[in-house]
Amino acid sequence: MAATQPERSRDRDRTQGEILEVATREFAEHGYSGARVDEIAERTRTTKRMLYYYFGSKEGLFVAVLEQAYAAIRAAEQTVDVDHLDPVAAIRALAELTFDHHEAHPDFIRLVSIENIHRGEHMAESLAAINAPAVERIERILRAGREAGVFRADVDAVDLHMLISSYCVFRVANRHTWQALFDRDLLAADRRDGYRTMLGDVVVAYLTG
Repeated sequence: MAATQPERSRDRDRTQGEILEVATREFAEHGYSGARVDEIAERTRTTKRMLYYYFGSKEGLFVAVLEQAYAAIRAAEQTVDVDHLDPVAAIRALAELTFDHHEAHPDFIRLVSIENIHRGEHMAESLAAINAPAVERIERILRAGREAGVFRADVDAVDLHMLISSYCVFRVANRHTWQALFDRDLLAADRRDGYRTMLGDVVVAYLTG
């Protein structure tokens, strides 16, 4: 009996998910130029032709990997209840969530670094759409804080997003050079809570100072 449409859809989604999982590791480990589509196909027990059927090209696959990586952090941010937390608690929660996510997903940091090496040439319009809610969410928190009289009025949401992201990305991306230069492991378990609190303190102090 022929497979039903829902079964075929599940098989397709499962195959695409497996390809994206393997491709994420391949691109993160070897970069865009060094990643090999043949290797991804072999490790997912599929063919290069089928991979191109799903994603169009190596570039299309890399864009899909970026889309999935960015969508994950954007989805995580939705768990912060910005409408019912007070503004200070909301922005601290958002900053700490970013801290946790970036620590748990070092491949995301590598992918972003790789895309910057390529000067953002794979940043499709879809990625801008996926990431727009990040700034919108911060803007809602800022607006609530201004209305409550606790946040300064001259803070730009994109700049605040940069402040939070830069701290979280630096800690993961520069772990090894920091260890070599200063004998300090930025991901050491006994320093983690202090770094996490530091981020929240810096963001809150910037907004309320």
